[in-house]
Amino acid sequence: MVNNPNVKLVKLYTKEKYQRLFNKESGTCGMKSGHVILQPGESVGEHTTGEREEILVILAGKGQALIEKKDIFDIDKGIVLYVAPKTLHDIKNTGEEPLEYIFITSFA
Repeated sequence: MVNNPNVKLVKLYTKEKYQRLFNKESGTCGMKSGHVILQPGESVGEHTTGEREEILVILAGKGQALIEKKDIFDIDKGIVLYVAPKTLHDIKNTGEEPLEYIFITSFA
């Protein structure tokens, strides 16, 4: 238990596809984050984060980041990926095990 209003702890659940970690409603000042697990062959879907920056921290598995429908980057455990605002992107699991990552975005 944390008895400090300036600190928040969240336990990662490893069975859910998507777990919200922190956001404005949970008391952050300018960030939101989540934990994502994609099964083999699954993708998160093409999207942008609008005006927000995004960082992905790959925790397990292998996959690819498709950027602006043309650039493909291999990603795996230990990779940290930065995506600029207004950038169309998709994350796909290309491995045989679940692809697990944390995303962190800014918000206004």
